[in-house]
Amino acid sequence: MHYLFFMEIVLATGNMHKKKELEQIFSGHKILIPSDLGVDFDCDETGTTFMENALLKAETLYELVKRPVLADDSGLCVQALNGAPGIYSARYGSQGGVNLSDSDRNKLLLNNIEGAADRSAFFVCAMVLKTGPYKVYSVQESFDGSIAPSPFGGGGFGYDPVFIDALSGKTAAELSEEEKNRVSHRGKAGKIMKSVLEALS
Repeated sequence: MHYLFFMEIVLATGNMHKKKELEQIFSGHKILIPSDLGVDFDCDETGTTFMENALLKAETLYELVKRPVLADDSGLCVQALNGAPGIYSARYGSQGGVNLSDSDRNKLLLNNIEGAADRSAFFVCAMVLKTGPYKVYSVQESFDGSIAPSPFGGGGFGYDPVFIDALSGKTAAELSEEEKNRVSHRGKAGKIMKSVLEALS
């Protein structure tokens, strides 16, 4: 496919799983992370919503690199836990600044909802593109499903092995990369944001 418009975008993360997903979603554009530019990026996520945190990350990184940046803040919201872990998904169960591994976070989550009648849950992704001092574009999407009785599947990352996609009945870790990018919160938000990029051309 021939792209008339190409943009080099710096992603506000050091998460290589997230970079890989977004490289596929934004095919035709180049995705970098701060370390590719020798930039030490760290943002204190003090927002109370996914969108506030995505905006904070985009603004912080833009001030460092002065070029187009893409930030996302995403997480899992579980009904039986009143929406937790939510914006604290990546830090769920952490103590003294030490984060749990993905598998330990999943074990903690399953323990915390053991016996719950309602296992419904959804992922949220807030995504922000900043291309100039006063040019900011944002989108927020979700991915509906439920929490599995136990982890299953070898793909994905984070909570994917314990999250069952409402449409396919598979865990997100069982979905192929193409399937996941089509139905996931990040995939849907990225598709919309990619169309914004094309409109900017």
